[in-house]
Formats: sequence, structure tokens, C-alpha cells
Amino acid sequence: MELNFKEIISVSLILFSVIDILGSIPVIIDIRRKTGDIHAEQATLVSGGIMIGFLYVGKSILNLFGVDINSFAIAGALIIFLIGLEMTLGRNIFKSEETTGGAKAASIVPLAFPVIAGAGTMTTILSLKSQFDEINILVGILLNLVFIYTVLRASQWIENRLGQVGANVLRKVFGVILLAISIKIIKSRIG
Repeated sequence: MELNFKEIISVSLILFSVIDILGSIPVIIDIRRKTGDIHAEQATLVSGGIMIGFLYVGKSILNLFGVDINSFAIAGALIIFLIGLEMTLGRNIFKSEETTGGAKAASIVPLAFPVIAGAGTMTTILSLKSQFDEINILVGILLNLVFIYTVLRASQWIENRLGQVGANVLRKVFGVILLAISIKIIKSRIG
């Protein structure tokens, strides 16, 4: 295992697309309006813990249920495909649950999980694990966490600068990228 800049960039961009923190800005803004605040540090740490934990024990969890990596990777690719469709078509396929526990609770559910570190992110991490070295995935996760924290802290400023049209365009572009990534994963697992 050695650091590979190309792998780190690839992992970072794939996770960036799946996590879609910029596409989640409308959700983040809505949570902030409902609760009055977002705890960026707490949301970043919890989502990072989930992602890093799944990187190291995700395979053991799968073994417990008798699921192999290829099957999980294809299932993850299908989830990524659906997320890409959601982003591209502007339709909600996955239902998001509301919380009433205030800003701290909202920073964990639904923000840290499932908005940031949801099923798509976890399946992507396991899919990446079958293609890249763990150290490069870990660095990619950490780079994404820095970006997630920055976006959470600056969500109001970003909302003012992007506007609704800019956020929608960004979401659709990353949706198409996710569709292509999911097809690539499926092709590599079947062939």
C-alpha cells in the first residue's frame, strides 16, 4: 500500500459525486431554517466516522450476512445509478425522514446520515475498496470531509452566490457523472 496521487484524485472525485454535498445545499439550508443552526463539526465527525468505519469493517459486516463484494458492488452501483437519476431528472426516488430533535440531532440525522454518509456512500466505499488501495481511499475520504466541513460552514454564503439556477445545474452535472460511474462499476463486476 502506497500513496498514489491518481488514485486519491479518482477516489476523491467519485466520493464527491456520490456524497453530493453541493447538491445537498438545499437540504442543508432547509435543516438550518427549521432548527436555527447546523453543527458543522459534529456532522463532519459523525459522517467521517461512519465512512471510515465502513471502510475497515464493511466487508466483515457483509460476510456476516453472506454477501460477496461483487454482489454488494453491483447493488451499490444500482443505488448510485438511482441517485444519479434523482439528480439528473429532479425526481425524488429515496424518501428522506424528518427529525424533531433540534440542531444537534439534525446535524446527525438526517445530515450526517443519510445525506452525507448514506447507503450510496457506504456501497461506493466498498466498491472502491475492491479497486483502490485502502490508504488512497482513506485520504480521499479525509479530503471530502474537509470539503464537507467547508460547505457546511459556508452554506449560507454559497446559497447567496450560486442561486437556485446554479445549484440545479451543478446537481444535474454530477448526476450524469454518477450515472456513468455506476455503469462502469456494473460492467467491471459482470465482465
